[in-house]
Amino acid sequence: MEENAQRICRKCLLREMQEGEYFKNMYEYIARLPEEDKAATETYEERLRVCKNCENLWNGMCRICGCYVEMRAAMKARACPDITERWKREC
Repeated sequence: MEENAQRICRKCLLREMQEGEYFKNMYEYIARLPEEDKAATETYEERLRVCKNCENLWNGMCRICGCYVEMRAAMKARACPDITERWKREC
């Protein structure tokens, strides 16, 4: 393995990572999800559109559950955590 190769830090807190690296790690994690676990691209984009219009979105995080909405929306088995789900699981 190359000395400068990028890796996902599984034991790091966000505050311990270089600025911006945690977002890069999140997108790398999403990209590495098995295809059978990923929401369809159209579904993912629609979920993000819904989240962007939600009063519970704060700095990329859901104030209901504390997740990063981009990560939650990427997984087809996930649903909106609101009592009245704004988007459903994709089965």
